Amino acid sequence: MAKGHRSQIKRERNANKDTRPSAKLSYARVSVQKACFVLDAIRGKDVQTALGILSYNPRYASSIIKKLLESAIANAENNNGMNPENLYVAECYANKGPTMKRIRPRAQGRAYRIEKRMSHITVVLDER
Repeated sequence: MAKGHRSQIKRERNANKDTRPSAKLSYARVSVQKACFVLDAIRGKDVQTALGILSYNPRYASSIIKKLLESAIANAENNNGMNPENLYVAECYANKGPTMKRIRPRAQGRAYRIEKRMSHITVVLDER
């Protein structure tokens, strides 16, 4: 059991909250594996370099992640008052989301399952 009043417990929980600017996209229609290829390319880079990499990356996930990165930059600028030139991608990751199951008809009355995977993508920025 936690000790203290409910408001005290909430206050303690919110005190160790991460204050870094971030953006999260839930239920992105791209698999975790495909998103991680793009995320690995921008992890640790400064924001301008990461946007350049995403602009010229031919993968489908890069267009989604580019929008997400721009959103995180806007959050840093408007909510935290940070300078966009000093920002870099501190962490970025993709977690597994729900899977849509679909049926594909095959020969002799059989049915194969097609799994359309989703992911939850998070981008966290920090200042240098």
